[in-house]
Amino acid sequence: MTERWFDDAAGPVVRPYAMTRGRTRGAVGVQLDLIALVIAESAGDADDVHADRTLAPEHIDIVTRCRQAPQSVAELAADLDLPVGVVRVLIGDLIDADLVRVSRPVPPAELPDESILREVINGLRAL
Repeated sequence: MTERWFDDAAGPVVRPYAMTRGRTRGAVGVQLDLIALVIAESAGDADDVHADRTLAPEHIDIVTRCRQAPQSVAELAADLDLPVGVVRVLIGDLIDADLVRVSRPVPPAELPDESILREVINGLRAL
């Protein structure tokens, strides 16, 4: 006989949907890479974030963690035990509220070619 899931055994089925109010994209509509760094805009009084009634507890957790040190999107998702998609939506809300900013990684196409870097090193050694 197969085991059926009921109540607590099913886990948090509705919660992520409720946290994002059914949205799958953040308010600003920016795509966030997993390695993008989230940085708190100001290290002001910690109570100002807690006093904001428009923020959910998860928003406050993200801002608090990012005030301690910049965090990647993947780190935040792992630390908060939330799906990455939910964390992206929450970060989008925080960007829209000017509470955090995101430092995006340099696209691989914009990085210098390895052969050019080797030639520079060889040229420096020749001096």
